Amino acid sequence: MIIDFHTHIFPAKVSENRGKYFTSEPAFKLLYTSPKSKIVGAERLIEVMDESSIDKSVIFGFPWRNEDIFVMHNDYIMDSVQKYSDRLIGFACFDPASMAAGKETERCLEGGLSGVGELGFYNSGIDEESIKSLNPIMDICREKGIPALIHTNEPVGHNYPGKTPNTLFQIYNLVKKYPDNKIVLAHWGGGLFFFNLLKKEVKESMKNIYFDTAASPFLYDPQIYRQAKDIIGADKILFGSDFPLLKPSRYFAEIDQTGLKKKDIKKICGINAAKLLFE
Repeated sequence: MIIDFHTHIFPAKVSENRGKYFTSEPAFKLLYTSPKSKIVGAERLIEVMDESSIDKSVIFGFPWRNEDIFVMHNDYIMDSVQKYSDRLIGFACFDPASMAAGKETERCLEGGLSGVGELGFYNSGIDEESIKSLNPIMDICREKGIPALIHTNEPVGHNYPGKTPNTLFQIYNLVKKYPDNKIVLAHWGGGLFFFNLLKKEVKESMKNIYFDTAASPFLYDPQIYRQAKDIIGADKILFGSDFPLLKPSRYFAEIDQTGLKKKDIKKICGINAAKLLFE
């Protein structure tokens, strides 16, 4: 089974009039002001899944500030999961700083969603206040044994829309704050996995941490798969395409260049996700 752990879909009322949301949602404007930034719905995702032989995809929306908007978007995610129950797995998404975040987490899980994410801190980075805002959400996730997917990115290199001011120190603080939560760090965790080589503390701190591959073809050489496998193990890597940013075929072409064993590729492309989501 192949599972794409990182995809975004939007309801038609957003895709057909994205500019309507720019004034009140600066993070959304940052990522989607360019017409080249694609916005798609569930039907288009299913088409690409079929083209790419993807069995299931994890879907989520955007961390909107406005409660009415994130409730509307999460309703669309729940409706999509119900419509394509054999193909789609939904996560709840919202601004973690919202006073309604805990309530919305509960509502979405009761509505059939399977996790929380992709939660992002596009303006602040993952500072102390941001981590504090996660407390009620992570409490619920920990109690229910469900994963939380957090946006992270490399703190060096070129700038691009959506690159946050997070630091490796901030990402690691997040990891240490919630040692018993199942956490997926998007975009290779900004490279945090490298520090699993340290002899003390870090291995234990990252025992419940997973790293997804979202946007990898834009960010890293294909050899990152082998490096990450050697450092953290194939069991902790989750294939995520960040569709519609990129199609899954780009990732599969790169994975084929890595020389990884088939058993490791199967883990990355589906087995790990299935264990995290269904066991």
